[in-house]
Amino acid sequence: MTKRLPCVLLTGFDPFDGEPLNPSWETVHALHGARIAGHRVAAAQLPTEFGRSLVELRRAIAAHRPALVLAVGQAGGRSRISIERVAINVDDARIPDNAGLQPVDRPIVADGPTAYFSTLPIKAMLAALQRAGIPAEISQTAGTYVCNHVFYGLMHQTARRRGVRAGFVHIPYLPEQAVRHRDAPSMAREDVLRALRLLVRVALTTREDARIAAGATA
Repeated sequence: MTKRLPCVLLTGFDPFDGEPLNPSWETVHALHGARIAGHRVAAAQLPTEFGRSLVELRRAIAAHRPALVLAVGQAGGRSRISIERVAINVDDARIPDNAGLQPVDRPIVADGPTAYFSTLPIKAMLAALQRAGIPAEISQTAGTYVCNHVFYGLMHQTARRRGVRAGFVHIPYLPEQAVRHRDAPSMAREDVLRALRLLVRVALTTREDARIAAGATA
């Protein structure tokens, strides 16, 4: 009997805020079934909704029992792949989600810690993208919308799962989105796919993170 490969779970979101597509789902879906560093890739779409996104995330984790989870979200206006460092325990929505909910100053987990840090080797991932010529950065904030909601919920769900590493990455608009937004930066789909493959590979093969400066002054 063929041994089943361990799993990497990639998640993306459905479109929101009037966009015709969401680059996070467009790209992670394209990687569904891929093989990276001896792992099979499974992709799951999450609704851009507070609360329900974490229910669907929990179901996907239970179904796939991944060794690694990389959640991906759209960050319109950013020009680089943003590897997120920290998720904070607050929902504070500038706009309603896809279910019309707009929580303000509400904890994601009532008795949860103030914040969680990514358990991925974010500096090594950054260095790999930069060596490959892909614009990238370490981001110190994932916002307070559904992306941060999922990032925090992901880290809370995996905190007690031994051997499971997890984190979050924001990606720019795709070019077909950017043309609808004056002066908005974008990144080609092929470059985003190349970046995600590389991020997963580095996360799977790096045990001790690189020690390089990637902080911010503001």
